[in-house]
Order: sequence, then C-alpha cells, then structure tokens
Amino acid sequence: MQLNLTLICFVFGGFLPDAAARREQMDTGQCDLPRSQGELNSFLWTIRRDPPAYLFGTIHVPYTRVWDFIPDNSKAAFHASSSVYFELDLTDPYTISGLASCQMLPHGENLQDVLPRELYRRLKRHLDYIKLMLPHWMTPDQRGKGLYADYLFNAIAGNWERKRPVWVMLMVNSLTETDIRSRGVPVLDLYLAQEAERMKKMTGAVERVEEQCHPLNGLNFSQVLFALNQTLLQHESLRAGSLQAPYTTEDLIKHYNCGDLNAVIFNHDTSQVPNFINTTLPPHEQVTAQEIDSYFRQELIYKRNERMGKRVMALLRENTDKSFFFAFGAGKCLEAAIQLHTEGSGFTDVEYANSCFSLPADAMSRANWA
Repeated sequence: MQLNLTLICFVFGGFLPDAAARREQMDTGQCDLPRSQGELNSFLWTIRRDPPAYLFGTIHVPYTRVWDFIPDNSKAAFHASSSVYFELDLTDPYTISGLASCQMLPHGENLQDVLPRELYRRLKRHLDYIKLMLPHWMTPDQRGKGLYADYLFNAIAGNWERKRPVWVMLMVNSLTETDIRSRGVPVLDLYLAQEAERMKKMTGAVERVEEQCHPLNGLNFSQVLFALNQTLLQHESLRAGSLQAPYTTEDLIKHYNCGDLNAVIFNHDTSQVPNFINTTLPPHEQVTAQEIDSYFRQELIYKRNERMGKRVMALLRENTDKSFFFAFGAGKCLEAAIQLHTEGSGFTDVEYANSCFSLPADAMSRANWA
C-alpha cells in the first residue's frame, strides 16, 4: 500500500482517505460561496446522444477546496452515468506500478552517479531543508489524522536517489508549504475515481501510463540538467526571500471556483511541468528553455489533446448503449469538447452546460448526492 500512496500523492497531490475523512467540512477557499446554483461556475459539457455523455473539467487540488462550488447538475451527471473515464485509471494496479517503474533510473544507477557533484549537493541540501521544515508546515488537522512528518516526506520523496532527474525536478516542485498543507485529502480527480468505484460504475482511462511517462523521459540529458538547476535556483530564491512564487495552488483554486479561467495557468496544470522561459537568462539558456517549452507543449498538450479526443470519440461510437462521464483536467476537457464539436467527428451536438442547464429528469433527481 505504501507504493500506491507514494505515487498517487506525487502525481495527483493527495492521499487515499479513510471513509470518515470523505465527508469532512468543506473549505470554500478564497471565494464567497454563491447564494444560488445559477451563480456557480461550470466545467460541464454535454454530448447530445441517447443515452447522454458528459465532459467534466477537473483540477488537481484537494476536492474539499472546490466541491461546494461544483453545480448540482455536474454532480448529477456523474451519478447518472454508467461509465466514468479519466486520463489515467487510478484504480488499476498496473497504473501504479507503471508510474513507479518509469520514474526510476535504468541499470540500478543512482542520482549521485549521474548528476554533477555540485548540483547533487544543492539538491540534497534542499531536501534536507524540506525535511527540517515539514513538521512546522503540517496542520493540526493533518496530525489529527495520524500523518507524521517523516511519513509524509517518505511518501513524497522516498527513494529519490534512484529516480530520474526529471521526476526529481517535479518532486521538488511538489514539496512546498502550500502543497504539504493540502496532503491528506484526495484531489478532485482521485475522489471521483474512488466514488465511481464505490458506486460500482465501470471505470477506465483514455491514456496509458507510458504515454504520460515517455515524453517526460524524452528530454536529453543537458536539457534535464538545465531544468533541474533552474528549479533548484527558483526554490533557493524562494527560501532566501528574494523571489515570490508567480502563482500558487491558492491562485489555481480561486480561478477554478470563481470562474476566472487563465489559459496559461491551466496549461501549466495540465502539462505538469514548470515554465523555464525567463528574459533574465543568458541567450544560450533562453534557447534551451524555449526548446524544453516547445517540446512539452507538443508532447504533453497538443499530441495528448488529439489522442484523448480521438479515444473519446471511439468509445462513444463503440458503446452507443452506454452513458459516459469523462473527467479530465479542465484544459483538456475544453480541448476534447472542441474536437468533438468539429465537423466530421460525428458528435457535432456538443453543448456547454452552465449551472442552470437542465439535465434529463432522472439525472437531476440525483442532484442531492453529496
């Protein structure tokens, strides 16, 4: 079980809760909860067919931070659908083991063997700092749930010396005070997957593990070193107080809850990689940063969007008697809706469903689902 928790925590930002934790007090974040359903923001699209299908845009943050802002018709669409599909199948053991193996250095190598000595020392120094600060970052609520600093560190960063540098870079970006304080509650995607499994729905994925892993492992070594170095420089500056994070998880939650959708932020969240483009870099490093950005946009945004859209269409064509609820990252959900609406897809009747959109009566009768 430890392996499952580590990987899900790293990739999706949450832990599997016990049953009692699922219904805890909701945290409404930085927005005032609207007084009526009609004022809520919506990330739901409907695909007109019989039975219906839905696209729903998720966000990789603790579900308790956004749940009260999700309209009843989105929850009802989930409840009424017989099949629920995600980017990855979080309930499949192969997904978990595949995520673990793709992160590891080949041939039993260690980071100390492959990184320049000074870069390795800086990395270790930063992780030592994180380990020291973790007890101070944790919340009383986390401690009340039995989470301890050493356990939390091992769950996120365990076996880090055996991981590929690109995955260590992503790990470092997840080891911030804000992110640490959110651990212990599943992110929205994971919560929906758990609920779908509990309700005995058919679940699946439109991507395979290797399709997410291989692009990350596809950077050349000099690009990876540049990316890790820039990531450490940023976090070292944050520690020294000479840099303020350009946007945080709190900003992301506010954009999702309040409807201020910034494409840059959602592209960042969807691609799961930092943006290294910075006008203060020397010219040759700006070239490297641009190459990395272009590579990830092509591999993790454009190609993935096209592939996922085609698989959604294939599932709908091959299962005309089943109702579907597709839960993807908000940016990818929008792209899938656009692809389905394209002439020639066979599913041109795709409609954005605001919070007042009327679902079939049998679906809305279930809108009180928590």
